[in-house]
This record gives sequence, structure tokens and C-alpha cells, in this order.
Amino acid sequence: MPHTASPQDVFVTPEQLCVGLFIHVDLPWFSHPFSFNSFKIKSDEQIATLRTLGVSRFRCDPARSDLPPAVGASEPRDAPAPPPEAPAADDPALAAKRERILRLQQRKRQVIEVEQAFVKAANVMRDIGKNLFARPKECLEEVDELVNQMVVAFLDQPEVALHVIGEHAGGEEAYYHGLNCSILAMMLAGELGLPRAAGQTLGVGALLHDIGLVDIPDRIARARHELTPPERHLREMHCDYGVRLARQIGLPEPVLRIIAQHHEMADGSGYPKALKGDQIDPCARLVALVNYYDNLCNPGDLAKALTPHEALSLMFAQRRGRFDAQALQVMIRCLGVYPPGTVVKLSNDALALVASVNPEKPLRPWVTVYDPDIPKDEAIMLDLEQEPDINIAKALRPIVLPPEVYEYLSPRKRVTYYFDANRRRGQ
Repeated sequence: MPHTASPQDVFVTPEQLCVGLFIHVDLPWFSHPFSFNSFKIKSDEQIATLRTLGVSRFRCDPARSDLPPAVGASEPRDAPAPPPEAPAADDPALAAKRERILRLQQRKRQVIEVEQAFVKAANVMRDIGKNLFARPKECLEEVDELVNQMVVAFLDQPEVALHVIGEHAGGEEAYYHGLNCSILAMMLAGELGLPRAAGQTLGVGALLHDIGLVDIPDRIARARHELTPPERHLREMHCDYGVRLARQIGLPEPVLRIIAQHHEMADGSGYPKALKGDQIDPCARLVALVNYYDNLCNPGDLAKALTPHEALSLMFAQRRGRFDAQALQVMIRCLGVYPPGTVVKLSNDALALVASVNPEKPLRPWVTVYDPDIPKDEAIMLDLEQEPDINIAKALRPIVLPPEVYEYLSPRKRVTYYFDANRRRGQ
């Protein structure tokens, strides 16, 4: 829909366009070839394209321009801009834009599909959690089947993205944490070339790694406060409790090792036995890595949550000695420099949310862009690999966003992850 001119806007004719002007294209987004409805002109080629749109005057924002509009540009109150003519239907640039729109629509449909698959998996995990000790045999069969379904839904589909899913309310954090860790661990297993059987073990072990928390009081197991030393010691007992419970219900030894060692660190700083390096089971090392990352992003006290970008940066820059070095490198490659869920400012000053990563070009992920002229449900998704003139300028903490931008982008307090299997490096 056309944008209402603001007091600082002036109108310029197509002939007055020049490099450095910040202009608004008052046409529907799908009817012009540019990535944004408003932008700073950077080239003569852009000017030539703008002049083919059939628009008689463009709104210009002098405050965001590199130079003042040409003499003779009119103030918006002088006269309203006449309705623009429709662009030519056979315009090659417009045809390319519409082809890209179809691709974006396909990506959005895939996002909906993986969101639905994830919610379904969470519901299955909730039901398993309720019946695990009453019907262990049947529930373990369901866990195996769930892992198989997750491999198909999240790792084998060529167009499923590593994607941020909405915040899930109230009391089910444990299910989402287990699913997050399971998806990430199986993703790493595939990237590291581990056999499918190891991936299955990882999937089950990561889903159930916190099973021992059922024997810890909720006020400690899911504490929102800083734990006292005695409380911390009690919570650390969940690894031993988990092994005991897992053995009772018949989980295999490889899964027991994951449950026992998912808080052990490569430098010996972990618990419960302060194991080091190769003393830790290889699968447990992977689960320890993804568990640590997800806990940084999704702590009990959400005020302490790091953005995915901050979490990965902290792990690499300050704590890399705690983790399996190869696995950490692979996770950084898969999640990207700007992991899903990171709020970014683009080089054209637009604000966006990273939706999925590009392992081949980690600085050029998919992003969802804030644009008040476009309804939230129709928000623009951009593949920055296809946008050579647009870069990520910096990452932002969601707390610095204006309320309307936060609501539009909905940066998630709790994030989950999907892997784009179509963009694996070296395959």
C-alpha cells in the first residue's frame, strides 16, 4: 500500500534521481525488482531501473541522503504525487523479482512444515515423558521412532533450513531443550561422517540426557535464581540419577554414557567425574557441546540469555578448551557467524533477524527484514547470497530494539534449530 509522506520527505522526478539519494518506491513490493521499498541509490544502473517503473515522482528523505535533493524538488504538502503507472509486465528485472518471490514463498512453506514437525515432536516427547517409567518398553520404542522421524523431518529433507522457531510457553522447556540438543547433535554427527547407528545413539541420548532431573526438585532443577553451593551440588547429581533411571528402564550402554557424561568438559572442568579429553565418550562429547550452547541461549533465567551469536562467540573465544575441537569447528561452520535468532543491522540500515545460515558463505545467511510498510505475516525474507549490495553491519541484542521492531521480528527468547541439508560444505 502507498506510504504516507512524512514532513521531512520531498519529491523528486525520475530525472532528478542521483547516486546518494535515499528514496522510497511507493509501489507494492512484488511489483518492482528491488529488495526493499526504500533504499539509498548506489549506482547508475539502479537509477536506470527506477526510471522504467512508470513512477512520475519519488519520495526522498534528505536526512538519510548523502546530498540534498536537486533544486526544484517539491515538498510533500505542495501537491500529492499522482498514482504511478503499472510497470511493464514483460520487464526482465521484474520477472526475476517475481521468480524470487516464488522461491521465498516456497521457503516460507517449508518453514511452516518444519515448525509443525517440531511441535509434533515436542508433543510426542511430552507424552513419552509422562509414561516413560510406567511403560518403559513401549516408550523406548517410541523414542527410537521419534529419532527416525526427526532424521527425515529435519536432516534428510534437502530444503529444510536451520531455522528459528517460536517461543514455547510454560513448563515444557525440558522437552524443547532435549529436542534442540538432539537435532544439533545429529546434525554434527552427519557433518562429522559418523555412522547412522551413532547418529541414532546420539539422537536418543540427547533427547533423554536430562532424565535424572525428574529426581531433583523443580525449584532447583529449573531454577530461575542463582543456586547456592548445596543446591548446585544437588543439581549436579542428576547425571548419576539419570544413569540409574536409564538402566532401570533398559536404555543401552552407549546412551547411558551420554547421560553420565553430558556435563564433562574436555579440559576436566566438568562434572560429575572431571573427566578429560578421550576419557569422555565421543558421543557424550558432542552432546556436552550442544547442551552447553543451548543452555547459554535458553537458561532458566531468561534475563541471562545470550543471543546465539554471543553464545557461539563466547564458546570459541573464551572457552574453546572445554570442548571437542573438531566438533566445535563443525558447529560454528553449520550455525554460521550469525546463528539463527541473531538480530542484525544491515549495511542499508535495515533491521533483520537471521532465519537460517549458509555454511558455504557464513556472512550471508537468510534474514527476515523489518519493514513497517509490509504486514508482519508477509515480511520479506532475503537470501543475502543473492544480495551482493547488502551486508550484515553488526549483531544487536534484542533489548535495544524499539518495541514495534521487536514485536515485528519477534526475536525468540527460546530458540530451536533446523539444519539446511542442501547447503552442506564439501559434498
